[in-house]
Amino acid sequence: MAEKTGERILDVKNLRKYFPIKKGFFRKTVGYVKAVDDLSLYINEGETLGLVGESGCGKTTAGRSILRAIEPTSGEILFRDLRDGWVNVRELDPAELNRVRQQMQIIFQDPYSSLNPRMTLLELVGEPLVINQGMKGRELEDRVADLLRSVGLRPEYLRRYPHAFSGGQRQRIGIARALALNPRLVVCDEPVSALDVSVQAQILNLLREMQGRLGLTYLFVAHDLSVVRHIADRVTVMYVGKVVERASTNELYPHPLHPYTEALMSAVPRPDPRAQKKRIVLEGEVADPANPPSGCYFHPRCRYAQEICKVETPELRELEPDHFVACHRAEELSLVGVA
Repeated sequence: MAEKTGERILDVKNLRKYFPIKKGFFRKTVGYVKAVDDLSLYINEGETLGLVGESGCGKTTAGRSILRAIEPTSGEILFRDLRDGWVNVRELDPAELNRVRQQMQIIFQDPYSSLNPRMTLLELVGEPLVINQGMKGRELEDRVADLLRSVGLRPEYLRRYPHAFSGGQRQRIGIARALALNPRLVVCDEPVSALDVSVQAQILNLLREMQGRLGLTYLFVAHDLSVVRHIADRVTVMYVGKVVERASTNELYPHPLHPYTEALMSAVPRPDPRAQKKRIVLEGEVADPANPPSGCYFHPRCRYAQEICKVETPELRELEPDHFVACHRAEELSLVGVA
């Protein structure tokens, strides 16, 4: 793993992303889908922060909002720029945003749709270098060849198109493209969820190797907690756009404090076939972010819910050192984690 300096590289405060709901002939706004609702997190340089939750909880929207790939509604996105120190990404003009974005890159979830089928590997991986550094000719080919080697692909593949590669190889191409400009922060948007299980470990090990070699910092978005446990130093758990729990990996997995985290933990497979485990099956559907329930958003599905959970929204509070949870009953519950 990369050396962890303890110095923050990213500090997100009260981030919100609301998508307007428009109806009628005049497209009047009648409500909002609160995809990300008051998200706060930080990442130290050289570490990996896992951002987890069910599909539709706002993880991907949060990652793309941090990069301003989509415009956030409100909040602060503070990034420690190499030249200017701390900058608020939300307030940067287009020229400054393009410069800072060279230090912040993304690896997309789907290795099939994220690569243009009409471009060769030289064009795909070299495009950031051409646009941002004006690189061309032999220099460009040599740089792209080095990037391909670094992710385990042969430089002879320069003239080939994406259709000639498997899913795992395509994701390696996506990683090479993300690393072309030597970024410091990489948002990994479920980079292994579309891959075969046999290939997932290869890509995860590659990400860890690149992190150690290049000193990268990762925001690792995923819904598979067994994958996150393998790569993340700290974990933030989201439910319907809100953070419900945040702790180090070593603390969270054996000792969850939120019922939603406990339910997610119960789905983590155990390598011992003789181990007895009771799966917690959550009833009902994920709350509608356009019309969330009152109080705690999780209370309609929570087996520990009481009257206070239905009427009061729990605050995210620190119950143990660097272990935060948003649950009214966190102190009295004894939840089961993963040993």
